[in-house]
Amino acid sequence: VGKALNLTFRTSQSDTTWLVSALLSSHGLTEVSATNNDFNLLWTGSHPRPHTFSSLRSYQRVNHFPRSYELTRKDRLYKNVARLQHCHGSKHFDFLPPSFIMPNEYRDFWSAHHRLHGPWIVKPVASSRGRGIYLVSKPEEVPMEEPVLVSKYIANPLLVDGHKCDLRLYVAVTSYDPLVIYLYRHGIVRFAAVKYTADQSSLDNPCIHLCNYSINKYHADFVVSEDPSVEDVGHKRSLTGFLKYLRSQGKDVNRLMRRIEDVCIKAIMAATPPVVAACKMFVPNRNNCFELYGFDILVDSDLKPWLLEVNLSPSLGCDSPLDLRVKSAMLSDLLTLVGIPAVDPA
Repeated sequence: VGKALNLTFRTSQSDTTWLVSALLSSHGLTEVSATNNDFNLLWTGSHPRPHTFSSLRSYQRVNHFPRSYELTRKDRLYKNVARLQHCHGSKHFDFLPPSFIMPNEYRDFWSAHHRLHGPWIVKPVASSRGRGIYLVSKPEEVPMEEPVLVSKYIANPLLVDGHKCDLRLYVAVTSYDPLVIYLYRHGIVRFAAVKYTADQSSLDNPCIHLCNYSINKYHADFVVSEDPSVEDVGHKRSLTGFLKYLRSQGKDVNRLMRRIEDVCIKAIMAATPPVVAACKMFVPNRNNCFELYGFDILVDSDLKPWLLEVNLSPSLGCDSPLDLRVKSAMLSDLLTLVGIPAVDPA
């Protein structure tokens, strides 16, 4: 169909677009150059500029909404959720740990530290893949030179075989007005390479406290499973296998997933007003935009889900058979869900 109708796609500014290119090419779509505006789909790893949105034709699709950084920048996510906490009560939006934007909220952070004590986790406001993240035990260790988000460290994570883990979930939004959200049923569970300890002397070891694959893959103890059907081997496992393990431990998996869905919905709701306003200003056609977000969720020992961050353009890199199986099927389902109009762009 793609070849017969001369359907095309364009990719830019992403280090893992080969999976997108391979999938679309296998369906007969042709990739065009970065300067060619005659495309049916634009897949870009960074946030497009306003003129990119405003020049879209009715049949064209792009994998971002304007101002989607309201959800994916750590400082904006925190501020937007705080606004809803103020309007509707903190107990309904309690999925973020106590957080402060430095240096502006240093006084509040200092007061919170004397009530809650450490440790705290420090994150650059606009980074991903674990870059620039570290733990501190007291306020004096937090830098004041650049904006960072400081959050209370969740010190009671759910452990599997003694290791801390977090969940990478794939969430698609096909419309912000009305709000339409889809949570993909297959995700990836990422494990820290070193067994967990809450000892203060371990705070400087990221392979105990951070679960990012980009950090742990260099550790000598990191294990890659070569068989994606084996669900209890390796430091990267399937969500299906993780939930199966929790069921075997007598945990209420259905309740956990309902709570995770609630977190995803409320986080996106928090960013909806500015995104809707930007869509009205820049996007000429209702169906031009869609978005794939990577939600990183930590589950604690009480089975409470905490939102760590939301990723713009989550990695589609396939460094293991599990990556390829989950991400290729997810991407295929996403593009089927979005739909690329069968219109010759030339």
